[in-house]
Amino acid sequence: MGPSSAGTGPENGTGFRVLTYNIRAMRDSRKALVRVIAACGPDVVCLQEAPRLLFWRTRRRSLMRATGLVPAVNRRACGLAVLVRPGVGVRAARHVLLTRRRGLHRRAVSMALLEVAGERVAVASTHLDLEESARCDHAREALEHLRRFAGGTPRILAGDINGTPGGEAWRIITAELSDAGAAAPYGEAATFTARRPRRRIDAVFTGPGVRVAASGVPVGEVGRADMEAATDHRPVVADLHHPR
Repeated sequence: MGPSSAGTGPENGTGFRVLTYNIRAMRDSRKALVRVIAACGPDVVCLQEAPRLLFWRTRRRSLMRATGLVPAVNRRACGLAVLVRPGVGVRAARHVLLTRRRGLHRRAVSMALLEVAGERVAVASTHLDLEESARCDHAREALEHLRRFAGGTPRILAGDINGTPGGEAWRIITAELSDAGAAAPYGEAATFTARRPRRRIDAVFTGPGVRVAASGVPVGEVGRADMEAATDHRPVVADLHHPR
């Protein structure tokens, strides 16, 4: 774990780390991808653009074996997954397709009710559209699905927003959830592209009952060469706590 690990990590039951990562269907360097994920040391991983075409199960399994992670939600549709380290409890899981837009890629939200660091939390992974109207509508849908799924459990939404802070989709999300990277910046902010990072389009958002210790691109923990080789996005981590 990163900056929150000293005395506050999962080992004492209060802290945990979420990683969100668009892995471009593992079309780049698999070895670099594994090293990036391992260096981040996550408890929970929200993936976007996980393999979903030929041999998708085999390719995802190979990534899980190499990183030591296990699936909480691992559905083919829309290339989403939520993975966890062994020992994180998976109490419920759901994968929901969002409203179809003609001519655009189908979108979804993958959600898992987890027991991590001694408490329950609902974690969701999503990948919003490039087209603004669809992106905004799907942001609202994803929030509603997560709200219903979580009930009163603290919520975390992570993913590739395909919009930047100040954009309409970002405003829709942050009207309900907090932007972890704005609350407690860590490392660097820009996530795209990996080679020339200029835009912040990937993020972790948290609801009431989750405290943010740090969130951002962990450049002090992960080699730049590996980040550039692994995929076209950079990883975003969030070190989170359950308030006591």
